[in-house]
Amino acid sequence: MFEAVEGLLGEHAELETRLALPETHADARTAKALNQRYAELTAIITTWREWRRAGDDLAAARELAVEDPAFATEVESLADQRETAQERLRRLLAPRDPADDKDAILEIKSGEGGEESALFAGDLLRMYTRYAEQRGWVTEVLDSAESDLGGFKSVTVAVKSRGTTMTGEAPYGLLKFEGGVHRVQRVPVTESQGRIHTSAAGVLVLPEAEAVEVQIDEHDLRIDVFRSSGPGGQSVNTTDSAVRITHLPTGIVVSCQNEKSQLQNKEQALRILRARLLAAAQEEADAAAGEARRSQVRTVDRSERIRTYNFPENRISDHRTGYKAYNLDQVLDGELQPVIDSCAEADLEARLDAVEAG
Repeated sequence: MFEAVEGLLGEHAELETRLALPETHADARTAKALNQRYAELTAIITTWREWRRAGDDLAAARELAVEDPAFATEVESLADQRETAQERLRRLLAPRDPADDKDAILEIKSGEGGEESALFAGDLLRMYTRYAEQRGWVTEVLDSAESDLGGFKSVTVAVKSRGTTMTGEAPYGLLKFEGGVHRVQRVPVTESQGRIHTSAAGVLVLPEAEAVEVQIDEHDLRIDVFRSSGPGGQSVNTTDSAVRITHLPTGIVVSCQNEKSQLQNKEQALRILRARLLAAAQEEADAAAGEARRSQVRTVDRSERIRTYNFPENRISDHRTGYKAYNLDQVLDGELQPVIDSCAEADLEARLDAVEAG
């Protein structure tokens, strides 16, 4: 497995040369992609060199220990260092989803539970917004439909990183584990008897697609305009600025009404449409690839309940990994990283098992 690193040395050197050229940075999108790959390869090569150096030092220490037992302690220390570097390198070389380095688009929709579900969707939006703030990401609401009590029937948010991120640290690479049904157990504000209700909201996470990645033929689109509305159908716009786009070949429908300009709403809707088309193409490729990918923790299937938020016990439980903690209030305030880490670790082990079994 580690022999593959030698084949990456040439690519790493070539990227270093290209990134030193001023013309490379004339195209921000290309420069970002090259920087991302360079950072990924730098981590792999640095760890590989540490592993090799520890191996050489370990061999020398073992030879010396034969003549001088005092070197036995150093042998043990070097063996630990080499094992640590080996495990880190093993993880860095595990096959990755190319989309992990992308920004993300989150769609949160209320589900069973009516108004309470819409309020919970609002709680999830706040949780992801706070989490994004902690990581230094930028969030932008692309579209939303509020409920009567201030929750959300649906809300779509773009999450973008600032500059180049480390491998596995980009928005989609972390947030993709949030896709699925999130169940809440609590006493609703609409409940006068103090009884605990269960409701749910669905989360869909898509990698944001660049315009060059997904080509959309205007002839494949049906574009309708209408007046945007607020809670309970209340009109919030007196002009036909809201836009609904139907992609005729796939039947995917996207609508946006947040902006006052019809053109802006169209651009936002196209961003979401590109992300959905890219995700559909990836799902098709994953299906063709067989069980290896389907066995991973990640899911964007809303029919699968992935997590429960139990307010009376202040407990959060992830049903895929068995993660459980009693700090729900902190998680909803953005302290989501330990929960995501449990999913990322399970996903990594599944990918490593697939490589070693194959």
